[in-house]
Amino acid sequence: MTEKNTPLWEVFIRARNGLSHKHVGSLHAVDAEMAMQAARDVYTRRGEGQSVWVVRSSDIVASDPTEKETMFEPTGSKIYRHPTFYDIPEDVGHM
Repeated sequence: MTEKNTPLWEVFIRARNGLSHKHVGSLHAVDAEMAMQAARDVYTRRGEGQSVWVVRSSDIVASDPTEKETMFEPTGSKIYRHPTFYDIPEDVGHM
């Protein structure tokens, strides 16, 4: 099976408990097990990860950037939803 025919997987890693998973890259693999092994080998070589997710790229549903106005404009008029009114203490960390 060539890379062109092999499914593309997106890799997400959580560095520590309490943090969110972050997208770190993509890779090609024939199934989920192989994608997980490849993700571990490629993206956690130095023990960076606490948890790894692999998601087939074709299973991700995303908004269309050309429809930004209709997708995100309703929140623009609701300023109370923006965290600009709060002071976050430095000792809170990852917020």
